[in-house]
Amino acid sequence: MNTLALDIGGTKFSLALFEEGRMARRLSRSTDREGGREWMLGAIAEAAAGWKAEGARWDRCGIGFGGPVLFDRQRVALSTHVGGWSDFDLTEWAENELGVPAIMDNDANVGALGEGFHGAGRRGAGATCDPLFYMTLSTGIGGGILVNGRVLRGADSYAGEVGHTVIRPGGAECLCGAHGCFERMCCGLWLERDHGRAARELLADAGFVRRYVVDLAAGLKTILMLLNPERLVIGGGISKAGDGLFQPLREELGRQMTAWSRARIDVRPAGLADDSVLWGALVLAEQELTSVS
Repeated sequence: MNTLALDIGGTKFSLALFEEGRMARRLSRSTDREGGREWMLGAIAEAAAGWKAEGARWDRCGIGFGGPVLFDRQRVALSTHVGGWSDFDLTEWAENELGVPAIMDNDANVGALGEGFHGAGRRGAGATCDPLFYMTLSTGIGGGILVNGRVLRGADSYAGEVGHTVIRPGGAECLCGAHGCFERMCCGLWLERDHGRAARELLADAGFVRRYVVDLAAGLKTILMLLNPERLVIGGGISKAGDGLFQPLREELGRQMTAWSRARIDVRPAGLADDSVLWGALVLAEQELTSVS
């Protein structure tokens, strides 16, 4: 069975075609924020039509969306980075446009599935770390929780939304209206706005990294103390900084963690780089659309 996977983010979107579990095609394009939702949908439809014209076929579609998703209703709640998505039925659009059943979740939950089954969250022999916490650290910050290989979504599909927990009371104002949010202090969007340089450039500066990981560790400490995950995997563009980020981060977490806590500090970069959500969209479709023939 073939699966079309979509990753719709704040700065880019990506498509992949999986043929019997193997990634056969992939493309990625930067987002036109001014074009909003209609530009994005048109670009996705154009790319899919191009593949179909070349003979590609798919039986189902899995989608990771860069914002809160009401999973039980299969509707986008909103996007804080690109306008026009509030209360949008993205699944219905995909089914009508692509002609196959579709399923979606927010990109952090989908990324957790990808890393859990195919990336840095694998324990081996097809098993996922349990619990596994996956955090996307990119334009914004989101989190996904896997328990027994399934996404823990909570009562209202908002479990894992760590980006808007306050880590610095009285800090700078976030897009959500609160002050000192984890996302406001640590995500790529605000790093560039606050410091006038791209996150990639900032994270090449060891002095900056030492200061940056203080806030990053404060946010992660909350996750480690609350969930006690077997492993915490960080994906998104900032995670590509590698050991220059992760070694100081682990050291800072060691300093900040409550002295009596025996919660493990197993924090790793994503194993699938930019493709965590695409692989997770495959798993989501496998789990939720298994009856499709």
